[in-house]
Parts: sequence; C-alpha cells; structure tokens
Amino acid sequence: MLDRIQALLDTLPPAEQRVAALLLQDPRHFARSPVGELALAAGVSKPTVIRFCRSVGFEGLSDFKLRLAATISDGTPFIHRTVNPEDSVAEVLVKVVDNHAAALLRYRNDAQVGPISLAVDALEQAWLKQRRIEFYGVGNSGIVAEDAQHKFFRLGVHAVAHRDVHMQVMSAGLLARGDVVLAVSNSGRTRELMDATEIARARGATVVVITGSGSPLAAQADIHLAADHPESYDRYSPMTSRLLHLNIIDVLATCLALRIGAERLQPMLREMKDNLQRKRYR
Repeated sequence: MLDRIQALLDTLPPAEQRVAALLLQDPRHFARSPVGELALAAGVSKPTVIRFCRSVGFEGLSDFKLRLAATISDGTPFIHRTVNPEDSVAEVLVKVVDNHAAALLRYRNDAQVGPISLAVDALEQAWLKQRRIEFYGVGNSGIVAEDAQHKFFRLGVHAVAHRDVHMQVMSAGLLARGDVVLAVSNSGRTRELMDATEIARARGATVVVITGSGSPLAAQADIHLAADHPESYDRYSPMTSRLLHLNIIDVLATCLALRIGAERLQPMLREMKDNLQRKRYR
C-alpha cells in the first residue's frame, strides 16, 4: 500500500502530495490522528485529506485508515525509506534496519512457494546424482554467489561459484543435463550473465535465477525465484537487495539440508567443526 502511494506521488495534485508526504513520513501517526490534525499538519483543508484517500483508491478516510492499520500492524513499515544527507546517525540506523526488515517481511508474505519447491527439487536431484551445482553472479551479486557456494559445499554438495564472466561462459559450456546453475542478479540485465545462463540451458542444465520480476534474465530462466524490492538496481552500493538474495539462498540451503537428512549431515558437520577447532587459539 505505502509503496503504491510512493509510486503515485508525482501524479497527485500539489495539496494531496503534501498529505501523502505526511503519511509516508510517519504512517503510524497518520493512522491514529483525526482528520483536523492531519489537515493542519499538512497545511491543507480537511476535504483535501479525504480527496487524497479517494485518489489512491479508497472510499474515504476511515476506509483508508483501516487498510493502513493492517499494513503497519506487525510493527514494521512496509516502505523503502530513502536516506538523506541531513539524516542523523540515529535516523540512518532506523531507516536502514527498517528497510531490511520490511523487505524480508514483504518477501515472506509475497513469496511463491511453487518455484522455491521446484528449485529445491532440482538441487536435490543434482546432489543425489552427484551432478554439478554452480553459482553465477557479477559484482555485488558475485559475493552472494560465493556465499551460496560456501553454504552448499558444507552440505557435501559439489558446488562452485564463478564471479568472472569469462569463467562463467567457459564453465557453462561444460555442463550437462542434471546439472544446476543458480544465477543471482539485482538488475536481471547483465549481458554476460545472461550469455552464460543461455549456454547452460542449451547444454541441458537447469537454470534457476534469483532476480526481479519482469527482467530479461527472469524470462530466460527455467525456474525464477522473484526477488522484488523497492531499492533501485542502479544503486552503487545495494543493501536491501543483497540481504534479500542471501535470505533466499538460506531458504534453499536449509530445505536441501532437510532433504539430505540429519543422519548423513551431522557426522560430517561435526568433523568439519572439529577440524576448524584445531585451527583456533585456545
């Protein structure tokens, strides 16, 4: 709801934009304030507040507040709040944490279980048949790919990660039916990554992608795990998107671990932990 209002902001009349700005600044205060107080705070008339509610698709203020209360009832604002140069350290802390929490909760509520189940099935079959599982990503997404490789190889999975686009293309050309490629991309528009996944599909590998809906990379995937968020993919330092991608990897790794089973995993993980303990100062 709040994301939609943010997107409609520029289409509203100037007076209604002031009401929207007041709402987006503090949704909880807006939800519990009477119309007179809202009008005074926004510098508009009471009828303007009502018109704003109708402009964004509601019958009136009461209807709008009911939906708003449901949106924010879990204690986390479901909107991406932009950090501004004049923000204090305390304000930056709150905005960054709220953005992350809101994105994860939104994903929890909106995620389609079907594609996730298909991805887990493909990963399980690759593990059972000792086929290759490869993780591709470029730039910041390459870091996520390496994190995925770290999680999966600890499960005894033959997994590798490639951040270099030339290595991706060469490795994709060596894949075969039964292998799995999991590609991660914030934009879903990286040409070299798309080239690698196209080669992998032509070789018969199953291509799973974690990226936004409607992107070119999503369109050419066998299994698309939608990672939709309000953060622009043009940002130089993606934050919310990276955490969302890592969370999806965690879901896949956890599901695969459950499929493999504790009897097989626990002895291996215990031995791995013991080996690491000997490398630490006591």
